[in-house]
Amino acid sequence: RCLGRMKKIVVVGGGSAGTMSAYTLKKLFPEKEIVLLESEDIPSVGVGESTLAEFNQWLAMVDLKDEQWMKHCNASYKMSVKFNDFYRNNDGGFHYPFGYPSTENLNDWYMKKMLYPETPVTDYAESHYSIMALINKNKILTDKQNEEVGLPNYSFKKDVAYHFDAVMFANWLREEFKKLGGIHITGTVHKVMMTDEAILSVFTETESIGGDLFLDCTGFKSVLLREKLKEPFVSFEDILPNNSAWAAQIPYIDQEKEMLPYTDCTALSSGWVWKVSLWNRMGSGYVYSDKFLDDEKALEEFKKHTGKPELKYRNIKFRTGRVKRAFVRNVVAIGLSAGFVEPLESNGLLSVHRNLFNLVRLLKRGRITNYLKDQYNLATSRFFEQFAEFVASHFALSERMDSHYWRAVQNRHYHFADDVQQVNSLFQKNNFWVYDNYQYPHSGGMHCIAAGMNFIPFDDNTARYNYYANDVEEFLDGRKGHINTLIDQRNSWRKMVDGNNIPTLYNYLKENIYG
Repeated sequence: RCLGRMKKIVVVGGGSAGTMSAYTLKKLFPEKEIVLLESEDIPSVGVGESTLAEFNQWLAMVDLKDEQWMKHCNASYKMSVKFNDFYRNNDGGFHYPFGYPSTENLNDWYMKKMLYPETPVTDYAESHYSIMALINKNKILTDKQNEEVGLPNYSFKKDVAYHFDAVMFANWLREEFKKLGGIHITGTVHKVMMTDEAILSVFTETESIGGDLFLDCTGFKSVLLREKLKEPFVSFEDILPNNSAWAAQIPYIDQEKEMLPYTDCTALSSGWVWKVSLWNRMGSGYVYSDKFLDDEKALEEFKKHTGKPELKYRNIKFRTGRVKRAFVRNVVAIGLSAGFVEPLESNGLLSVHRNLFNLVRLLKRGRITNYLKDQYNLATSRFFEQFAEFVASHFALSERMDSHYWRAVQNRHYHFADDVQQVNSLFQKNNFWVYDNYQYPHSGGMHCIAAGMNFIPFDDNTARYNYYANDVEEFLDGRKGHINTLIDQRNSWRKMVDGNNIPTLYNYLKENIYG
């Protein structure tokens, strides 16, 4: 069935997904009637407090400036993700920084590692990403200030993401949506009227709400797509076993020192802990699998990790996977109702604005045919599948053997090992398993994760080291000039950051956002 020019769009469900969807559609399609229907009886998950740099594209699309929204949800800046103890216990951790490396030849670092085996894995990001000089000093640099500093391959506008209070963000967006002329209705869906071709209307306790297109933003419950339209669910449990989390809010003791410009992730016995820095507090949570550790023991371990048993701890259950199709009839699932990988790598809000980009493109065409819906569904399923495999690699490359959980996650039959075509579709896209010096190994973070796990990718140069051992010393000796260039640029970036009046993250926020 071809969907005509949709004059009325109903967003069912609030939270980050619902309010972002409603605000986006009203901002970009002011002539359309946009309705946001959310229930007071169904609380938001509310722990999606971390984004990736792609969030900036959504902000640009809806023309939101940092000064407009950040202060309303205790937002802070984020430039990287740090992984502690994922490779081994007490491994010192490593970073996956945002932005692009300052060299097209990432192989030189592997040569450096072979020439100087004592080189720590943290040196990989520090040698390729100038942003690491800021991260290590807990500083932030705007593009305007960088015109004088000259830090290469760094963009405040493109490479810096955010931490924020998801509940406060949704509350603020809802009010801004109403200011744009959006219709906000409070109520719970009790009944749905539909035909074989479309949903016609949804019923609350007091009224009927009809529409041409419905967005299902009702979270894991997926009231429209899964409950009413019976769309099948594709589970990721085979490669991503985590299904539970304990979450807590941690007060600062020394705000300026404790406020970090990155998401801090630490592996524990049966999963991992996130910690994000907001303006007024830190948010933390233990993500684990209740098949390896029951809820009470997980809480006990998390309390020991935080050192703050007096905090209020909240348990969250989730499922990993995706719906088979996110766009069915005249219903589009956005957010958790479409799919969820797991909290690692901050993919929750990423899936929201990624799907909104695609939906907006379709709506701008006017009429949406079955072919276009199929293309939307293909893009959505590919996103979830590839991101799931990317997250799974964080566990597959680990060498931890200290618990049944870590031994099990390393030996699962991962999707990306099923056949060559799947390996190529994921890892060539991320320029990790196979690349040469004429390609641009910029996109994706697989190479950062691999280096942090002390794994050298399979390419022609590294194969040469293995099969022509007699030539290794001579070959490496010939690369010393390139290796020294890596060392020189890393040291140069450090001097730029140390030698200029660049504010700390705390001071920048205090001066420019929170006044």
